[in-house]
Amino acid sequence: MADAEREQELKELFWKELASSPFVMIGLQGVEDSRTRPWTAQVDAPDGADKKDGGTIYFFGAKSEALVKGLAQNNRAVATYVSKGHDLFAHIHGTLEPIEDRALVEKLWNPFVASWYKEGKEDPDLQLVRFDTSNAEIWKSEAGATLVAAALRMIGRDPGKDHQRANQAEVAL
Repeated sequence: MADAEREQELKELFWKELASSPFVMIGLQGVEDSRTRPWTAQVDAPDGADKKDGGTIYFFGAKSEALVKGLAQNNRAVATYVSKGHDLFAHIHGTLEPIEDRALVEKLWNPFVASWYKEGKEDPDLQLVRFDTSNAEIWKSEAGATLVAAALRMIGRDPGKDHQRANQAEVAL
């Protein structure tokens, strides 16, 4: 498989898996409290766009939370994603930007988000945050890969290079 095809396949697989399980660990780089925390991604695809091409990632957060407060110091972010079945992994870089857009809040609001905010969409602590991704490294794990690697090792081949070429890519999201 050519590099561009592999990259496109992994990118499409990432968006599909994120739609199924939208939970990521996200944190800020270069701030005092750089721990990653679990946040739920909300993907907003342009109208008429194919979902396999993804969209813009947003998070609902709290102004009182360390990550949102840290945006005043630095907005460079890193996120880690693991799919439900542990068959896809991603390490994503980008920036976080607080957004004041009432129409977008309305569009992305759902009962799960509502459960976190006492005053609903009017909660003064509510903060919508946009994740502007720059690049991601995505890995696909395949069932039986460990057995294949062991067999390749037994015949003197390095399974790491072959497996990495077939199942890993750095992509722009």
